[in-house]
Amino acid sequence: MRRRQFIALLGGAAAALPVAAHGQQAPRTVPLIGALYPGESSAPTSVGSRDAFQQGLREVGYIEGQNIAIEHRYAKDSDEASRAANELVGLRVDVIMAVGTASALVVKRATSSIPIVGVTMADPVADGLVASLSRPGGNVTGNTFLGPELGSKRFQLLRELVPGITRAAGLQHPGVYSERTMRNALREIQQTAKESGVEFQVFDVMEPNDFDAAFEAMVKAREDALMLLTSPMFYVNYQRLVDLAAAHRLPTMYAFRVFAQAGGLISYGADLLDLTRLAANYVAKILKGANPGDLPVEQPTRFELFVNLKTAKALGLAIPQSLLARADEVIE
Repeated sequence: MRRRQFIALLGGAAAALPVAAHGQQAPRTVPLIGALYPGESSAPTSVGSRDAFQQGLREVGYIEGQNIAIEHRYAKDSDEASRAANELVGLRVDVIMAVGTASALVVKRATSSIPIVGVTMADPVADGLVASLSRPGGNVTGNTFLGPELGSKRFQLLRELVPGITRAAGLQHPGVYSERTMRNALREIQQTAKESGVEFQVFDVMEPNDFDAAFEAMVKAREDALMLLTSPMFYVNYQRLVDLAAAHRLPTMYAFRVFAQAGGLISYGADLLDLTRLAANYVAKILKGANPGDLPVEQPTRFELFVNLKTAKALGLAIPQSLLARADEVIE
């Protein structure tokens, strides 16, 4: 898929591209950071990421409006992301924080000199963002949420919660990451499903307008459960996906807590907001002279399990005590 199909990554979210406040004005007296987020400025996911990033900056001594300035940008598709990236480059910001693989790729295409901190990337090596995790090289570093590598664990948790399944669906956004990243993620899940005696079928969606048809196709195929693969488009449209799963009474495993908090059955994955907060450490190091190519891409060391008890009851599922005991939070 061509990268301009980033258009579907964030599907339906309106962009806000504020007018640059700095431009070609007098020499700045504080460092200037550029920040690019997927989605609209008022979306809960954008607000959460922005707040987490600013919190992280405060923890390392930088306060927006006092000793640091930030140009925030938001984009719903590749064209808007490219414009935003070019604006930030034109402002000659000192470093750019980009949320998600697609955003980081767009910014990297816009500049090979301004340091970039990619936040919650999938597989930055396979996706061509860095040479290696330990020695990124170039002008990109940051952190990864390790989403593609967690598919097997998520599938096992789903089977533990819904033990009688014989058929399971996977909802996938083709081309959201590189072919290698997508292939590796899917192969892991397919292998685990095969070993479990579960038939696993993948359903593709390119944009939010495809969601309804995909769920109808899953119901028609008599799928017992669903695994949502990772994509910024899914993350931005989390509430709609949770509502569709509930409407079709389809037990669903999600990758991030925001889904379970919004009514999704179960989620397992890294804390994306914490990764965004932690990215401020790398921004601070770069502002103090560090070379992004020398900063190893950080990986999460802790993954959180959220279980929504209310949703389980609505689906007629009894959550095993062993699963409840391992949950970081049980939502009632």
